[in-house]
Amino acid sequence: MTPSGDHHGSIGVFDSGIGGLSVANAICGLLPQESMLYVADNAHAPYGARTDAEVIDYSRLVTDFLLAAGSRLIVVACNTATSVAIDALRTEYTEVPFVGLEPAVKPAASGRYVGVMATAVTLRSARYLDLKARYLSNRPVWEDPCVGLVPLIEAHGTGSPVVRSYLEELLAPAGELDTLVLGCTHYPLIVEDIRGVVGEAVNVIDPSGAAARQVQRLLERRGLVEERAAGMARYDFHCTGGPAPLQRTLWQLPELNAGRRWVVPYLALNER
Repeated sequence: MTPSGDHHGSIGVFDSGIGGLSVANAICGLLPQESMLYVADNAHAPYGARTDAEVIDYSRLVTDFLLAAGSRLIVVACNTATSVAIDALRTEYTEVPFVGLEPAVKPAASGRYVGVMATAVTLRSARYLDLKARYLSNRPVWEDPCVGLVPLIEAHGTGSPVVRSYLEELLAPAGELDTLVLGCTHYPLIVEDIRGVVGEAVNVIDPSGAAARQVQRLLERRGLVEERAAGMARYDFHCTGGPAPLQRTLWQLPELNAGRRWVVPYLALNER
């Protein structure tokens, strides 16, 4: 299968599922003139349950698809894929600018009681461990791999009693946090559910805005910013599994949904 139409010059965005929509939505808000091509590799989700070799392989396949469609910049809108695969991608595709998602550990450095929600792959990655050693070494850090949360978000979305019950059980051992890092792009999609459990006094850190600003900086530095008028951008979405989670989530993101043209299921990426 080929992409829906010509995406020469678009921003390519990918994740293992719907989580990267939180990043795509932030890019849309900051750069409304930029078209995007999004891939949800939900046939292989969650990446956090995969081996490092699998994550690199899937990331390479999706990157090839986005580049063949004409994307000029790739956003690895997945903390797990960033932790494991982005260095390999930058080495292999030397002419392509990549923006990744890291756990927002540096902004959490002002907190005294810090929690980190992330996948097991991210929590064990050298990238995360280095950030933690640099910015959080002098305080206790509560961490949890949130096993099963990504599939729940894919299946139920925000406001679900099932998701709320999971979060209440997950966060009960965390104690009195003042800062909570969302180390997976799926989690900002349920940020109101998370705030409902931890309380409004807790600083919940969503890295999506920082990723969007980095996209803007790279485009400006390379002279790649589109000049089209706002409202003329188009957003196409592909998925390697069923389209229902994408469809449901896009309805909850009005700005991004307004520019939507296609949601195409069963993208013909090689199965591994």
